[in-house]
Amino acid sequence: MSRPPLPPFTRESAIQKVRAAEDGWNSRNPAKVAQAYTPDSLWRNRSEFLQGREAIEAFLTRKWEGEREYRLIKELWAFTDNRIAVRFAYEWCDLEGNWFRSYGNENWEFDEDGLMRWRLASINDLPIKEEDRVMRWPMGTRPDDHPGLSDLGL
Repeated sequence: MSRPPLPPFTRESAIQKVRAAEDGWNSRNPAKVAQAYTPDSLWRNRSEFLQGREAIEAFLTRKWEGEREYRLIKELWAFTDNRIAVRFAYEWCDLEGNWFRSYGNENWEFDEDGLMRWRLASINDLPIKEEDRVMRWPMGTRPDDHPGLSDLGL
């Protein structure tokens, strides 16, 4: 299975890969998102360590059950032949109605087929008020004309 764009990355193809990942996560479809990773993909997400698509799908299912109204923006930070670094922010509401903006960085490594084999994520949560939200598009893919992180000053 191949997931273009494939390494080695150019600036343009790295940006495309980042947007494809953002769109996938904004779908909130754990099974679909897990297919972007190698069958034995390794993850560090905050303090959790995962291996394999099944674990990734279970993690994402659990995550999105507790993070309602999830909206994510990713931005390319740096890239090399088969690695990409991104920064991101997402907004979400917990089951009690409290709003948060989570900020983080991810380091990704891809195999030759464009599947992510390694994901390292560091994330911090900031409580916000509902009126301070800046990610207000309908659930799903961020519209092309919606500002990115830099445009929003995030």
